[in-house]
Amino acid sequence: MKPLERLTIAKGPPTILFMIAIIDYRAGNLTSVRLACESLGLEAMITSDPNVIRSAERVIFPGVGAAGAAMGHLEELGLVETIRMAVDSGLPFLGICLGTQIILGHSEEDGGVDTIGLINGNVRLFRPGDPLIKVPQIGWNSVAQKRPHPIFEGIEDESEFYFVHSYHPDPTDPACILGETGYAGVTFASVMGRENLVATQFHPEKSGRVGLKLLRNFAKWDPPSPSRLRRASGGRTT
Repeated sequence: MKPLERLTIAKGPPTILFMIAIIDYRAGNLTSVRLACESLGLEAMITSDPNVIRSAERVIFPGVGAAGAAMGHLEELGLVETIRMAVDSGLPFLGICLGTQIILGHSEEDGGVDTIGLINGNVRLFRPGDPLIKVPQIGWNSVAQKRPHPIFEGIEDESEFYFVHSYHPDPTDPACILGETGYAGVTFASVMGRENLVATQFHPEKSGRVGLKLLRNFAKWDPPSPSRLRRASGGRTT
């Protein structure tokens, strides 16, 4: 995919198409993601407008905070179905931190919350047996690359990224796990993906050069559309 040129649309908003839409659902760290994109020369817009999100060439779904409040804001803004449609349409889609957690089907947070369900699985609380291990995990930790993926191009295996989280993804299908990280006695999926969707539990925008490299890889990633994959597999999906 090539970056979209600015285009005027004959009817209705938006009048400009942005290469990357950063979804705004009142969940923090949006400006840092936009600034990281801009440092790479990537045009990005923070938006909660479903029309802009659907018109973008790529979508980033970041976030910090709690799953219950996040889902409430997404539903209030009418963005749950917009996100599903964006992924189903084949747009390259990147989840970050809370955005990664709530693309799974259920979270233990806030007494249990049903989430978007783009990847089957749960989000679980770290429960360390050692009282000296602190939750949340805050700081740098390594990512073991479990499957080749364009998002890892030029990034060494076991590179360190910056994490801030108390809950961790636990996808049902191991084939969705692209990278793993160990913390609090658990080896968890720190990078997940399927078709045109990829998601990181860590913050690439706060992970220095290696994080910027991952964002650059996302910006040039040209995944096959879900419909093309379904045709190639005779109608089966992951």
